[in-house]
Amino acid sequence: MSDFEPLYDLFATAGWTPPPIPEAAHVVAYGHRLASTQSLAGVRVEAEATDTGIEARITIAAGTRVAQPIHLCFGLYQQFGVQNVHLALTLEPRADATVWAHCLFATPLAARHAMQAEVVLMEGAVLRHQEAHYHGTSGDIQVIPHTRASLEKDARYLADFSLIRGRVGRLDIDYSVNVGEAAEAELTSRIYGFGSDAIRIREQLKLDGQGARGLVKTRVAVRDDARAEVLGMVEGNAAGARGHVDCMEIVRDRAEVSAVPEVRVRHPQAKVTHEAAIGSVDSRQLETLMARGLAPEEAVDLIVRGMLA
Repeated sequence: MSDFEPLYDLFATAGWTPPPIPEAAHVVAYGHRLASTQSLAGVRVEAEATDTGIEARITIAAGTRVAQPIHLCFGLYQQFGVQNVHLALTLEPRADATVWAHCLFATPLAARHAMQAEVVLMEGAVLRHQEAHYHGTSGDIQVIPHTRASLEKDARYLADFSLIRGRVGRLDIDYSVNVGEAAEAELTSRIYGFGSDAIRIREQLKLDGQGARGLVKTRVAVRDDARAEVLGMVEGNAAGARGHVDCMEIVRDRAEVSAVPEVRVRHPQAKVTHEAAIGSVDSRQLETLMARGLAPEEAVDLIVRGMLA
């Protein structure tokens, strides 16, 4: 069995097409076993496995524009397990890269995955970070992704977290980003919870540099007995800083959501705005889809997935 075969099986279970991982810079780990790593020109990948977790360091050299996405693939194929990952990701000045993180827990009956990431974007660096999860149907998966990021002058950070297929289980997202002069950060989270899923999202942008920009955007849908707690925070701490918090949640059945957009301004020339909406699916959209032959549950699910797309 190759080191990639279990990963391809997990992709198939999730209904995803495997990306060309062997040809790209990557880290692949199952539990606390490091399966494969690869560096490329301008992308230094260092990783080691210990009894307590995976330690990974990725450094992208100054001025490097990485053509292919860098792949981070983490997961378990046993029925029970724990995975702890510590990732240090650094983009040197004017580096430009896309990172695709796939976290696949399709087969475990009970598992815990904790990710502690430290991200540094030096002057003019650009990072697009897309993190997609699939957790199967057990509902007893605990996922704890925590990120601390720092953006220097003119850097740009676009982070997207999605968990919209399979059960969520217990999810605890905690992101905090310090945004420097003329830098820009966008944090987007898209979650679909059902059954007894428990979701907690805490995302914070500190617009510390002059002219810094930031957006916190959450899209959460819950049904059955699921619960979600969403906290989006933006601080305007410098002249010309501009930020926005955008929360939209859909609630069905006996589910419950609390959404708190929190804004703080510490400079008279900064501006931060917010909006939050919690409710059911749009009745006009529902009626239109049902008129086209969809059953009520199918129509609702299509609307929800459209919001999360």
